[in-house]
Amino acid sequence: MTKGALSGLKVLDLSRVLAGPWATQLLGDLGAEIIKIERPESGDDTRHWAPPYQTSADGKNREASYFLSANRNKDSVCIDMSTSTGQKLIRQLAEKSDVFIENFKVGGLKKFGLDYETLQKINPRLIYCSITGFGQTGPMATSPGYDLLIQAMGGLMSITGQADGEPTKVGVALVDILTGMYAANAIQAAIIERQRSGMGQYIDVALLDCLVASLANQGQAYHATGKSPSRMGNAHPSIAPYSLFNTKDGHIVIAVGNDTQFQNLCMAINKPDLTSDIRFQKNIDRVQHRDALTTELNNALSLHTTQEWLQILAHCGVPIGPVNSIEEIFNNPQLHDRGMKVDILHDNLGVIPSTANPVKLSRTPVEYRNAAPILGSSTEKVLKKELLYSDAEINEMLKSGDIQSFSEHGD
Repeated sequence: MTKGALSGLKVLDLSRVLAGPWATQLLGDLGAEIIKIERPESGDDTRHWAPPYQTSADGKNREASYFLSANRNKDSVCIDMSTSTGQKLIRQLAEKSDVFIENFKVGGLKKFGLDYETLQKINPRLIYCSITGFGQTGPMATSPGYDLLIQAMGGLMSITGQADGEPTKVGVALVDILTGMYAANAIQAAIIERQRSGMGQYIDVALLDCLVASLANQGQAYHATGKSPSRMGNAHPSIAPYSLFNTKDGHIVIAVGNDTQFQNLCMAINKPDLTSDIRFQKNIDRVQHRDALTTELNNALSLHTTQEWLQILAHCGVPIGPVNSIEEIFNNPQLHDRGMKVDILHDNLGVIPSTANPVKLSRTPVEYRNAAPILGSSTEKVLKKELLYSDAEINEMLKSGDIQSFSEHGD
């Protein structure tokens, strides 16, 4: 079997919840070896963020689905970093690692001797990535930050929701996901640079920064006008028609990106007169007369059901689609063909369904070596393999509570 693109890369992961674990899952999917350090007894916070649970076929074992979503392709090692022995073990693992990633509060690891300055001295090639809510500098650097808070503070909620409704968060922890992707990208950039310099470096990634960078056209619109964009429901500030429209029995999304597509749409819905209406001939006109255009389209589209319109508009060259539930999209033939649902073996649950990595590499495809690990399942294996500790030494650390090893885990 072809090795993954990042095969041979060793990542020491001290992150919890979602942004950091998402970054390391991406690296693990690409072939990197991920050693996830977890607290004894409790482990990553998201092991307890439930329901819902994924259960085994016999119903005897279960794991939080939240944790399963972000922690495949990892080894779980339970080390108590509050002890001197625990700190020593993590430093020894860092000495042999390419990447160290953490999401503790600013300065939180310094008291354990696990800060960048300390680890860089014992491993100058180490790439050290810190993920925090607000970054390592600035007046809010020490403030805690969770996805919902950052969606609110970062402006995303101010442009999400109906115009006459309240600010609304996105339906997933999008800030954490974006931050994880930015972090994984930065880590890979540092790996490439290290090939030239031979040196590691420090990476400072903040949830707030990542969200603001991801505001894209909405952020640039503010720079261009000096005015904050506002909530517009499902409409687009710069394109029309580009929204959710009413049908006889529900809704349909129509995303017109240019004047030719608009003309094709009007012909397909038997409204050719709209193309000659001076209010709608060019995109800038349609944006200025959005409300009138929306009324015209809703009136026309209300004559048929959503499914009928999907068939009528299937070949008109206009991007259209239904509003699927998550169940519907996972049963969609397109996703089935793309392999976006995969079955992965979990040590405690058996074979479980999971969402695939969307990246398709032709020579070094994504790997699904194992589902999210049982808490502490790799403690002994990693200490023996990576640090060459003997059974007697490991047993002594188990007795003292410096480490923990679990063959089974349940709630």
